[in-house]
Amino acid sequence: MKIGIPRALIYWKRPIFWESFFEGLGFDVLLSPNTNKKIVEMGVNASDPETCFSVKVFFGHLLWLDGKCDPIRKSSISNGVNLIFVPRMKANEGKLEYCPKFFALPDLAKIMVKTPILTATFDERKEKFETTLQKLGKKLKRNKKEVKRATETAFLKEKELREKEEKEFFEKIKSEKRKIILISHPYNLQDEYVNLRLEEKLEKLGAEVIFIDEVPNKQLTTYNLQQITTKKQKLSVVSCQLSVNFHWEFGKEIMGKIDELFEISRAKNVQISGAVEISSFPCGCDAVLKEFVEREFKQRKTPFLYLMIDEQTGEAGFQTRLEAFVDTL
Repeated sequence: MKIGIPRALIYWKRPIFWESFFEGLGFDVLLSPNTNKKIVEMGVNASDPETCFSVKVFFGHLLWLDGKCDPIRKSSISNGVNLIFVPRMKANEGKLEYCPKFFALPDLAKIMVKTPILTATFDERKEKFETTLQKLGKKLKRNKKEVKRATETAFLKEKELREKEEKEFFEKIKSEKRKIILISHPYNLQDEYVNLRLEEKLEKLGAEVIFIDEVPNKQLTTYNLQQITTKKQKLSVVSCQLSVNFHWEFGKEIMGKIDELFEISRAKNVQISGAVEISSFPCGCDAVLKEFVEREFKQRKTPFLYLMIDEQTGEAGFQTRLEAFVDTL
């Protein structure tokens, strides 16, 4: 049996976890390809105008995978899939909710495609992440030991990826180039087609680009700062309080990582030259978050640029704004 995973939205939150988990259970996994023009067009054509761009992209990936299934036999065709995995993400371990659109994705997917949808509700206000994985494994006729082993392997691979990203972050922070922070959801930052190769454009303009999700978590950062900070300074990192509490998981995470970023930059005695936030039109959650993110950088006298992206965004205008922004640094 082969399970398809859309390479969009929640996938980028744990980009190696899901394929590792299902492979650990003995299934083949097919990821949809990197976002391209055809995928975006499929998603846009299947959406109403008010749907946010990121969800339109997800629909495109979903439809691409649906084309890899025989709807009559409900079996995979050549290089195709038997099931498409679309989790229902509701709340994380901190009991903060994900974007409301994530709640409905499995239901929308079942309406849009003929391929059977594999789903599970991850709501850590009610049960642990691992408990939900056990239920998911049971749906796939796997026993507890098999699911536990697959879960442990997936967590290990995810940990290795995070450690690699953390190492790269500390290398970037030491760079003599102007350091620009890119702020957005992982599905905007990691998808080059969606963000019009923003990282590449800034690097060509002479910047060292750091993604906000590369900034280590507080407990990891404390460990890595042991040799460069005093005990008092380390405690300040741990006890750092957010200036605002968010209802949504991504808002608190981003604001926390901004605070953490400036703690590290002070400890390392390096300057953050500027910040660029990108948002999918018309994301209501981002409209709220943007005001707080911009305030954080203005308070620290760090130049800030806000960019909105959708299927109509032109590359020329994007490039012009980036060049003008970098010239001000």
